Amino acid sequence: MLILSRKAEESIVINENITVKVVAIEKGVVKIGIDAPSEISILRSELTEEVAHSNKESSFHIDSSVLKKLSESLKL
Repeated sequence: MLILSRKAEESIVINENITVKVVAIEKGVVKIGIDAPSEISILRSELTEEVAHSNKESSFHIDSSVLKKLSESLKL
């Protein structure tokens, strides 16, 4: 992990096409802006963790009737 110090209005560039800028620092909260191509997905880490947890939970709660239908359709 690379750790950098930046002041308000300073930025870093990643791979020549992503810019991360410190927009403001207020009451211990850093606000950042990210300028990146639209094909690059940018998500807060807590959202990716929540989705991963939700996917894991749903994989353990499979409706038996759905499995039965799937099994029957595979026996063509």
